[in-house]
Amino acid sequence: MTPKFILAVALPMLLAQPAMAQVAAPDIDTAIARDMPSLMELYRTLHANPELSGQETASAARLAAEARKLGFVVTERVGGTGVVAVMENGPGPVLLIRADMDALPVTEATGLPFASRVRVTTDAGVETGVMHACGHDTHMTAWVAAARQLAARKAEWSGTLVMIGQPAEETGAGAQAMLDDGLFTRFPKPTHAIAFHDAAQFPAGMVGYTPGYALANVDSVDITVKGVGGHGAYPHTTKDPIVLASKIVMALQTLVSREVDPQAPAVVTVGSFHAGAKHNVISDEARLQLTVRSYTDEVREQLLSGIARVTKGEAIAAGIDEARMPVVRVLRDDYTPSTYNVPAMAERFAAVATARFGAERVIKAPPVMGGEDFGRYYRADKSIESLIFWAGGVDPADFAAAQRGEKTLPSLHSATWAPKADLLIATAAEAMTAMALDILKK
Repeated sequence: MTPKFILAVALPMLLAQPAMAQVAAPDIDTAIARDMPSLMELYRTLHANPELSGQETASAARLAAEARKLGFVVTERVGGTGVVAVMENGPGPVLLIRADMDALPVTEATGLPFASRVRVTTDAGVETGVMHACGHDTHMTAWVAAARQLAARKAEWSGTLVMIGQPAEETGAGAQAMLDDGLFTRFPKPTHAIAFHDAAQFPAGMVGYTPGYALANVDSVDITVKGVGGHGAYPHTTKDPIVLASKIVMALQTLVSREVDPQAPAVVTVGSFHAGAKHNVISDEARLQLTVRSYTDEVREQLLSGIARVTKGEAIAAGIDEARMPVVRVLRDDYTPSTYNVPAMAERFAAVATARFGAERVIKAPPVMGGEDFGRYYRADKSIESLIFWAGGVDPADFAAAQRGEKTLPSLHSATWAPKADLLIATAAEAMTAMALDILKK
């Protein structure tokens, strides 16, 4: 079935049934439903008290406290503010379950009674609100829900759980920081790893999976274009960096359209162009900021080397001397690697989710060009069976209205993103618990 057909079948069912109704395995879903008042209290607390990347001290403390109460051995401040909770329960696989904890510098406009009113001044000196505009509050809450279920069901599984609260996903630095701080050496090394992300493209109550590449390499590139400034009335006495930068912007588009294999996804977007300060002055510098997206490392290198080559070539054609050649800087600290779902793991999840929820609530989702640093764990050891899945977040009624053209839905990172949190959390927690029990089954 196509995704569109699945949604057409599933949506009436989601609208018709109570929010917590499930298709199968009433033991897990009933237990989660019973726990929802406590979980929603936690969710509202996390939502109202978001913390920026690398500053997740209160969020980490809450996850650590929850895990300790359940009998996990907990280590805090791993890779900064990261939390590692370990539960050993006999021989078997080692399963890592991750939740990311950080929020975004976005001023919330949802109108929720528990909306964030947190305001900060960033390191760049910008005053801003802070909001869980990417849904990491639902990730943490579902993580706690799954931890409670798995701790209560130790008789049903054998192996080791390593549940981590990860900082700084939004900057792409958190997973690497935890790895650098010994995540795979100080603690049991995982044989399997799972995580989920809320989705703004399909209804709450549904889950999605993507075999193979699921999310993209993300690179940030700065280009400083140098010229010779002067009077706007006498352009022949200058080397106009705005004209040169404009040529570079246009030439960069051919990297995707004429150099990369059309069957290999790639994006080169110039998101910022800054130059000049007055109408009649030709500046001596222009600055470009790019986001570059790919899946494979080969295409990534092709794009990055192509950007350097095109930029230099356009400067030479414009008569720029060697001393004023443009400077191309790839921001290595901002790099987020692509996320690859081991196909067998994705299909295993599809089978588990279909058995639990029914085929109409499970969708094979296309890959996206967004970034997510969960992929670093698999890259650190490609023997790990790794999967990140999607859990729908849109209120089914809102989704139906949008399908009729009556409503526009916000995306992730929007100041108005307010998921149907109870159904999202319950579905994601049940899916994670079921997948964990399948991986760790006796």
